[in-house]
Amino acid sequence: MKPSLVIMAAGMGSRYGGLKQMEAMGPHGAAILDYSIHDALKSGFGKVVFIIRKDLRKDFRRLVGKKWEKKAPVRYVFQELELLPKGFPVPPGRQKPWGTAHAIWAAREAVGEPFAAINADDFYGRGSFETLGKFLAHVPTGPQPTFAMVGFPLSKTLSEHGTVARGVCVLGPGRSLRKVVERTRIAQTGRSIHYLDEKGRKHPLGPSATVSMNMWGFTPELFPLLDGELVKFLKSRGREPKSEFLIPRVVDQALAEKRIGVRVLPTRSQWFGVTYPEDKARVQARLRELTVKKAYPARPWG
Repeated sequence: MKPSLVIMAAGMGSRYGGLKQMEAMGPHGAAILDYSIHDALKSGFGKVVFIIRKDLRKDFRRLVGKKWEKKAPVRYVFQELELLPKGFPVPPGRQKPWGTAHAIWAAREAVGEPFAAINADDFYGRGSFETLGKFLAHVPTGPQPTFAMVGFPLSKTLSEHGTVARGVCVLGPGRSLRKVVERTRIAQTGRSIHYLDEKGRKHPLGPSATVSMNMWGFTPELFPLLDGELVKFLKSRGREPKSEFLIPRVVDQALAEKRIGVRVLPTRSQWFGVTYPEDKARVQARLRELTVKKAYPARPWG
């Protein structure tokens, strides 16, 4: 059975200021996620699952989904604030989506095979999908589930236009993942990369540090884990208006409890994305360059 591609496209893009998951970045109106789907299908993936909001359904299918429905089986999953376990109402004032782990949990009935979970607005590169596809085609068996994460060098994931947040990975033997440490306000000054802690103090980070860009490889064994962790999250932080149920934190907690194993897969592919509006021109230029070099067709869905 071919692995599926699950694309998280329900975010609100607060720093970017718009719905970048559907925005034209490449020639002929291609969005970044069009390149991800193209790469995934070329790398042995089958079904495509879009996680979106219901209010985006018509526009998303018109601008994105219809282009791919003739190329692969396509499913649409809706990540709504009201989609919660029984007994948990949406707290007053909540507007922000519940986060990436909640998005993946929302797809639990649409996925019954190994799958990749990615952000809609990140360009990961063909090599990343090939590496992850090979892992998902032959997932290791053992006493506990083994998942995967494609790791990128920190220096390749920064923005020239502002700080970023990244999950910095602590690796063990055989590139096993031991821990994901969330660092915020990461910036580069000259050749130096640093992050700021809660008190505004600078701490250095190595340019080759491995970071998570939310490119994960899972099996359906993830969903029972998310069931339990979502209930815990809602009990402890569900009333906070901006709290988020995030997949790196779920993975990190499960690793600490020795409930799962995660392999960190290296990639030589170049990541790029649009964190800020000013990043758009650079992304567009890069996609034009890749098209001119014939790395991608002018219409990735063609």
